[in-house]
Amino acid sequence: MKAKMRATTTAMAGALALVATLAPGIRGADPVTVTKMTSPARALQFEVIVPGSLDAVWDAFTTADGLASWLWRDVRVDAKPGGDWLAIFPQSTGGGTILSLTPKRQIVIAALAPDRFPVVRETRTQATFDFSPVSPSSTKVTLVQTGWKSGGEWDAAYDYLAGGNAELLTQLFQRFASGPIAWPRPR
Repeated sequence: MKAKMRATTTAMAGALALVATLAPGIRGADPVTVTKMTSPARALQFEVIVPGSLDAVWDAFTTADGLASWLWRDVRVDAKPGGDWLAIFPQSTGGGTILSLTPKRQIVIAALAPDRFPVVRETRTQATFDFSPVSPSSTKVTLVQTGWKSGGEWDAAYDYLAGGNAELLTQLFQRFASGPIAWPRPR
């Protein structure tokens, strides 16, 4: 029997609360479902139904204007294998390098962990975003993050990104539910 731990993560912009449960498929009022998998290999899986068309959600991931509408104001996107998919925050850079891209279906990124996890950041994990239309005006986005290794830093990064990536996808959801995020201008 596969050992699988399921967790539903409730993410709100600015605050995260982790609610662990053994029941699969439970989803609260918040949009992102997180599953922590331990077997056959450790992985994080996130699902969200975004209230936007496949074309609009794809553009939000693959264009600088689209990414800046929900991830951060300073972004770099070169939507091709080997291209950047980056958010340049004041204290760090997040995102990674695009490994592969299938238009309107999938983006695979060699993901940068936050600076506080230098070994994980240098080694990188793989983040696979899959996109599928649910209706003409909604799209399911599934993120599966793999490539996790053993050790204290890896364990801490895994737990941190279970919440951080849920927050990331909550921002994507909010961008389509409420409109583009008005980021503060740099001083």
